[in-house]
Amino acid sequence: MQDTPEDAFLYISPIGYRKSSSCGYCRRKGAGHSYFARATSMSPESYQALVDRCWRRSGSLLYRPNQRDACCPHYTIRLDSRRLRTTKDQRQAVNRFNKYVIGDAYAKEAARLYPKSREQARKRDTEFDLVERIHEGEALSLKQPPAPSHVFTVTLEPDDFTEEKFRVFENYQQVVHRESPASISRDGFKRFLCTSPLRKEKIKGPDGRERELGSFHQCYRLDGQLVAIGVLDLLPDCVSAVYFLYHESIHKFSPGKLGALREIALAIEGGYRWWYPGYYIHTCPKMKYKIDFSPQQILDPETLEWIDLTQDVLKKFDDHGYLNLREAQGDVVKNVSTADEAIPMEIEDGEDGIPNGEDSGSDEDASLFDSGIPGIPSIEDMKAVDLDHIAVRLNRGYCYAGDLFEWHSESIDNGGSAKAMVAELVAAVGPEFVQDLCLDFRRS
Repeated sequence: MQDTPEDAFLYISPIGYRKSSSCGYCRRKGAGHSYFARATSMSPESYQALVDRCWRRSGSLLYRPNQRDACCPHYTIRLDSRRLRTTKDQRQAVNRFNKYVIGDAYAKEAARLYPKSREQARKRDTEFDLVERIHEGEALSLKQPPAPSHVFTVTLEPDDFTEEKFRVFENYQQVVHRESPASISRDGFKRFLCTSPLRKEKIKGPDGRERELGSFHQCYRLDGQLVAIGVLDLLPDCVSAVYFLYHESIHKFSPGKLGALREIALAIEGGYRWWYPGYYIHTCPKMKYKIDFSPQQILDPETLEWIDLTQDVLKKFDDHGYLNLREAQGDVVKNVSTADEAIPMEIEDGEDGIPNGEDSGSDEDASLFDSGIPGIPSIEDMKAVDLDHIAVRLNRGYCYAGDLFEWHSESIDNGGSAKAMVAELVAAVGPEFVQDLCLDFRRS
């Protein structure tokens, strides 16, 4: 095949459909399966498409759980930032932290030096503007003099490793996750939170605003000290929360709520619209905080359509493991783009909550097509998909999969063959994206 631009593809290699060694939430052994792949490089648009097909990532590892056979079924949820309804508790958390940062002395003197008009005062007392309030205590937003009690800054930074970030991670894993110091490593931190296959890009949205795309660390500093990090994937139509970690010194300020609200504010300000807080697992009490932010939608893994996550739907989860959402609610909301219309604390979703796809190895020959995983095309459907002309990345240039593997006479019914392995990958990603894939078996 002819030379191809480096940014043309989702560079990916299949791992396969594997049983998890243990559930990261209820700790059952060998509970549930996921399909795994590893991405070398991909555009934010490609990952947006995967997230909207029930995928998530941990570092460069991509995984798509089988909700049907899971002890703790994973569901993708999202919040429309423009429709957020803050609760009293959430508003109090923001106001309480701002008051701590600013201090009483600053508040009194600033009120004297920079008095608000009667209309401004009335509006502030009766309305809660999330974007305005979330920035209220930041050093760049405060009029000076006088000086506030504390200096608070939030910056969006590259997702690079630094010792400063690792110290916060180390403290968080020990205090919140009760991990032993020996189990926490720099390599693990780099692999989990500093190794993203997403390419960084800038695009202009329909509103004309420029958006940053890619993986970033949102860094919170108090009096010069890094106290929290939000690990984010900024995608064309969403702020996708990967992980949130904080130092124990700010625990009393409800940093999880503050982090989620700031990410939702970023979705509003940046024009991303949607906030994806990661998987929701109804049977896991640690996940209940995610639905405190409303209104949300839940992705039906069978149809890949979005459904309003109402109280009626949530109640039906109480009586089910895997819930067929089409039966739970008749009104389905089609996936809409940002152009169609004028928050995560992954506090308990750590690395231990991600199914282990490469080390379990207990049923490596399991077929995705026999799995019953929702939303996956059948093996008969896949026989009509052109697998021969999938690109394969070589050390120099590219070729077609059919030419490299010489599988023209093979059938994807032959489990374990190269053609069957690639067919499973395409089925899991979505046959409509077959032209966007490039198989990359090289080790980075």
